[in-house]
Amino acid sequence: MIWSKIMTNRRNPTPPAAMLDINVDCKEYVLDYLAHSFPVQLYEPFTDSEGNLSSRPVFRDGQPVESRDAIARRDRLIERLASLPPVPGALDQIVQRFGTDVVAEVTGRSRRIVRRTSPGGIDRLAVENRAASANLAETQTFMDDQKRILIFSDAGGTGRSYHADLSARNQRLRVHYLLEAGWKADAAIQGLGRTNRTNQAQPPLFRPISTDVKAEKRFLSTIARRLDTLGAITRGQRQTGGQGLFRPEDNLESYYARDALRQLYLLLVRGKVEGCSLQMFEDATGLSLMDSTGIKDELPPITTFLNRLLALTIELQGVLFTAFERLLNAKIEGAIASGSYDVGLETLQAESFIVTDRRTIHVHPGTGAEARLLTITQRQRNRPVTLAEALDHLDDPGARLLINERSGRAAVQIPTTSIMLDDGEIERRVRLIRPMEAHNIPIKMMDETHWVQAERIAFKAAWDAEAAEVPEYADSTIHVVSGLLLPIWKRLPNESTRVYRLQTDDGERIVGRRVSPAWVAGALAAGTSTLTPDDAFMALRDGKTVLDLTEGLQLRRVRVMGANRIELSGFTDAMRDRLRAYGLFHEIISWKLRMFVPTDATGAAILAKVLERYPVERIGEREAA
Repeated sequence: MIWSKIMTNRRNPTPPAAMLDINVDCKEYVLDYLAHSFPVQLYEPFTDSEGNLSSRPVFRDGQPVESRDAIARRDRLIERLASLPPVPGALDQIVQRFGTDVVAEVTGRSRRIVRRTSPGGIDRLAVENRAASANLAETQTFMDDQKRILIFSDAGGTGRSYHADLSARNQRLRVHYLLEAGWKADAAIQGLGRTNRTNQAQPPLFRPISTDVKAEKRFLSTIARRLDTLGAITRGQRQTGGQGLFRPEDNLESYYARDALRQLYLLLVRGKVEGCSLQMFEDATGLSLMDSTGIKDELPPITTFLNRLLALTIELQGVLFTAFERLLNAKIEGAIASGSYDVGLETLQAESFIVTDRRTIHVHPGTGAEARLLTITQRQRNRPVTLAEALDHLDDPGARLLINERSGRAAVQIPTTSIMLDDGEIERRVRLIRPMEAHNIPIKMMDETHWVQAERIAFKAAWDAEAAEVPEYADSTIHVVSGLLLPIWKRLPNESTRVYRLQTDDGERIVGRRVSPAWVAGALAAGTSTLTPDDAFMALRDGKTVLDLTEGLQLRRVRVMGANRIELSGFTDAMRDRLRAYGLFHEIISWKLRMFVPTDATGAAILAKVLERYPVERIGEREAA
C-alpha cells in the first residue's frame, strides 16, 4: 500500500492541476516501527544451576539497560531509510514515464499524480483531478488510436471492450501485460476478456509480469492453472479458460513441471546443481530427499517445493528456480519438437482449405457411424521476415550477421535461453533467424557449421535475394482422420495425438487427427475400408486370408484334431477374460493355451465384437504369410 502525503504552500493555495512538491512514500510507518520495536535491550550471559549457558536482560537500579551498539545500529538504519527516495506504484510509474498524451487510464481513481513540464523546462509532479466521465473519453482515445497504451483495473474492466475490433480505427496487435494478478481466476478471466473478443482483427498476446524474485512466478502459475481448470470445467476444453494465451512455461504445476522437479531432485543428490548442494537445499527448505536406502520413493510434490521457495533467500531462489526452469524448458521443447505436447484442441489456420478426397476407413457395426480419411489442400500465405525486421535484432549486443559459405544464405544469430541436460550439464544455445524459419542450435555446434560472420552489405544482398525467392503462397496437402475416432484410436500413429479443427472454403467444419502420408498409404493398401465382419468371417473360413489386428493379434484358419478352426493368436493374459466374454473358447494343446472363434452360425457375431475392439490393421494372403 502506498501512502501519499501532499505538501503545499499554505500562503498561496495551489489549484489541483498546478505544480506541487510531492512526497509519496510509506516510510513513516516503517520508521515508527523501528523507533519503537527495534530490540535495544542489553543482555548478559549466565550459567544456570544445571550448568547451561543462557542469557538474561540487564537491569540497573530497577531500570532496563540499553545496548549502545544496538541503539547505534537502529539510528543508522533509520537514517538510511529516511534518505531513500520515494518509490511510486506501478500505475504512477507508467503514467509518469510515458505521459498522459500516450497513456489512456481507465481506473477508479478520481485524482492522480502526473509529471508536468514548467515553462522553464523543469519537470515537476502535480496532482490532477479526473472527472467521472474520464474513463469513457480515455477508452475512446485508445480505440481511435490516439493513445498507444491503455491501463485498466478491475474498476475499468467491466462492461468495456478494448480488443482490436474490426470497426475501430486501432486494430493494432494488443500485448496484454498482467500486473498484480491476484488469486481469483474468474476476475482474471473478466480482465482477459476485455482484449480478446469476437469480431477482432487479431487476438492479443498475453504476458504475465513478475519481478526478478523467482518465487513470485509461483503465484502466476496458480492463476494459469486455475484458468486452465476453469476452462476445462466450463467448456470441456483446456485452453478455453486462459484463452490459449498462457505460455507452457507459465504453468509450474503441469506434469512436465513434475518431471522436471524430479530430475532436479536427482541432480541435487548427485551434486550437479551449481551453487546449491544437497545439504544446503535440505537445510534451507526443510525437505528431505534421502533415507537409509538412498533417494526416497516419495519425493516432495511440486506444490510443496514451490511454497518452500518463498521462504528462501533471493540468491538461493535464483539458483534453484533457474535450474528448475531450464529443466522445464527442455521438457516442453522436447515435447513440442516430437509432436507429443498436449495443447488440447488446436485450430488450423490458412488462406484456404479444400477437401480433395474422402474415403471411409471404418464403419461401426452397431450404429453405422463412419471414420473418414480426408485429403485436404491448404494454401498458406508466406510471411518472410523483412530485412528491416532482421536488422532490428542488432539492438541486442550479442546479435551477429551470418552468411553460409556453402549455400550463400543469410541468417541473424541472437542469444537465446540455455537448457539443462539430463546429466546436469548446461547447454548454451543461440537462435538463427532466417527469412522463413528460425531454430535453436548449441553454441558448441556452430563451429561445425558453415556459418561465418558477414558484413552488412553482403548480408543485405543475400537476405534480399532469398526473400525475393519466397512465393506469395505455399500449397501443401494434409490428411485428417475425422468422424468416429474412438474405435480406431489405437490404429492411428502414436507419434502425435493432437486433435485439430479447421473450416473449409465451403463452410464445412472438420475435427480430427492429422496423419502422415506414409500412414495413409499403408491404410489404403490394407483395404480395411470395405471389409465387413461377415466378409471377414467368410474369408477366414475359406482359409486363404490372414487378418492382422491391433495390439499384435492375428486371425487365421488352422487345422486342429482333424477340424478347421479360426484361431486368434498373440493375445496376452489381460485379454483372456475379455475374449472369453466375447464368445471365444479356449483349449490347452501341448501345454499351451489357444483361443478360437466358433465356426458355426454364432461365429460372425463373435468376430464382429473382436473386430470392433481390435480393428484390422492389415489383410494378407495365406500363401504370402
